Amino acid sequence: MQFNQLQTGDSAVVQGFNDLPESYRNRLMSLGLTPGTTFTVQHRAPLGDPIAILVRGFRLSLRQHEAGTIQVEKL
Repeated sequence: MQFNQLQTGDSAVVQGFNDLPESYRNRLMSLGLTPGTTFTVQHRAPLGDPIAILVRGFRLSLRQHEAGTIQVEKL
């Protein structure tokens, strides 16, 4: 499933990335969003952008269109 289909409070595991520039994929991976990493959706802004997640003990905010390129498996 796509990351942007998750709701607040859902947990998921990163499966991979689709149609994402290599430089941005590397940036996300350096921030801890590597395949196999578990995270929890903590908050969505009122208009849906950005999305805050809890990953590896810190809070990370992603833009909705960028998050939509991340493939996840919901837990």
